[in-house]
Parts: sequence; C-alpha cells; structure tokens
Amino acid sequence: MKKMLPWLVSLLLAITLIISAGIYVWNQYFSGSHSKDPAAQAAESVKNVEANTLSADELLKVTSELTDIKTNIADTSYVVITGFIFQLDSEKSKEEFDKIKDIVVRPIINRALWVMKPEDLQGTKGKDQLYAGLINSINEVLTEGKVTKVELKDFIMQQV
Repeated sequence: MKKMLPWLVSLLLAITLIISAGIYVWNQYFSGSHSKDPAAQAAESVKNVEANTLSADELLKVTSELTDIKTNIADTSYVVITGFIFQLDSEKSKEEFDKIKDIVVRPIINRALWVMKPEDLQGTKGKDQLYAGLINSINEVLTEGKVTKVELKDFIMQQV
C-alpha cells in the first residue's frame, strides 16, 4: 500500500490539473462574451457605461468630429466621402481621442470602409455594423475611457 500512495496522489493531481485546464479552456473559447458579431462586441465593450441624458453643453464636451474622409471601398469603382461624430464617455477620453484621431482613428475608419461593399453601405444594417466595428476597434486603442456612440455626419457614395 505504501508503494501505491505516491501513484494515487500523482494520479489525483493529474486529474485535477486536467479538469482545471478543461474548465479554463471552456470559459475562454465557448463563453458568450467573445462573440464574433460586431454588434455583440460593441455591446460588450460598453456594457459598463451608463446611459444618461446630457445637456447640450455636456454633450459638446464629450463629442468629437472626424470629417473629410475620402476613400474607396471593396468595389474600387466606388468612392466614399464621409464624416463621423464620436461620443465618448468623459472629457478626458475626448482629449485623448482628439490627439490620436488623425493618426490612429482615421486609418481604422479607412480599413473598415475598404472591406465594405456598396450594398453594405446602402441600408441601416450595414451602417450599424460599421458603427459597431468602429467602436470595437477604436476602444482597443484608447487608454482613457471609451467611445460610446458613433454617428455619420456626412455620407456620399459615388461610382467613378
């Protein structure tokens, strides 16, 4: 019996480690928090942000514009000229956003538009997916706060 005791302890330890690793992997890859849907990812990224009504002055303090974006889309015979309005969760995050909007955010928007087809941008569903994707991508690069809302300011899609 004394010779089997170390084997039993080793076996129980191995089983415990295998079960722990299995639970960890299950939670990482099969939980609902890592959805592939951009809308679900956007909802996840701003789930802790409380919705409250802002006055016009407060809204101006947390809102930033990025205009005059001209680029082609997936179908290179189409050009899009657009502008976006971004609402952030705090003045501090707006300050950071304003510092990086031309060097970081503009390329993110261009990449998002380059993969979209003309039919994706004709309805609200495609634009909502664009908003969700932008919120997810921009929130990854912000260190202070989060983007809570994205809206189109201007939108022209022209075939060349």
